[in-house]
Amino acid sequence: MSKAQTLSATDRAKLESLIGHDFAEKERLDRALTHASARTEKGGNYERLEFLGDRVLGLCIAELLFRTFGAAAEGELSVRLNQLVSAETCAAVADELNLHLYIRTGADVKKLTGKRMMNVRADVVESLIAAIYLDGGLEVARRFILRYWQGRAVRADGAKRDAKTELQEWSHAKFGVTPIYRVDERSGPDHDPRFKVTVEVAGIKPETGVERSKRAAEQVAATKMLEREGIWQQSSAGN
Repeated sequence: MSKAQTLSATDRAKLESLIGHDFAEKERLDRALTHASARTEKGGNYERLEFLGDRVLGLCIAELLFRTFGAAAEGELSVRLNQLVSAETCAAVADELNLHLYIRTGADVKKLTGKRMMNVRADVVESLIAAIYLDGGLEVARRFILRYWQGRAVRADGAKRDAKTELQEWSHAKFGVTPIYRVDERSGPDHDPRFKVTVEVAGIKPETGVERSKRAAEQVAATKMLEREGIWQQSSAGN
């Protein structure tokens, strides 16, 4: 879309079909798709909507996880939540909706690539959720979120990523801190070394891991902490 355009009636109908909601106030949909770099006559953009949409998404995903994983500990739910509301997941939903065809931006933003453009796509999804919520209410917003997130939420590997990544997300959610890894000892010959690594998360007992590389030892230590805290079951080790 050019920066001066609003959605055409045809494009709006296509997008509303994908969203599953016909907007009573069409301007809300236009604003949800307008980046701050687009110089529009009314000067509206999606930044405030993005703020609200992030909270609506978080609430609906938290409720979905709470109902879907009745036996999951708080730590596992937090990890799953962080993954599902991440920029990567929101950008993937944006791609599924082909939102890049509808976003209004300035010329400078059109040149963005990689992670910065991914963040724009993710932000638009959150602003779109807010627009749906304001136009149709929470139940309509929840239906949209379930339509595009429920399948992602119930995938078997939804909470089973590498141990360091999962421990970091859990510790951020639980304590607001980042795990600290420390090499305590290196032993053995050069061709067969052994690294002993300790991982510390402020507020709980540390754990140690021993392996043939520093990274592998960090993974072992992180896995042991995840299992001890009930985030992973013993059978999840190594996943």
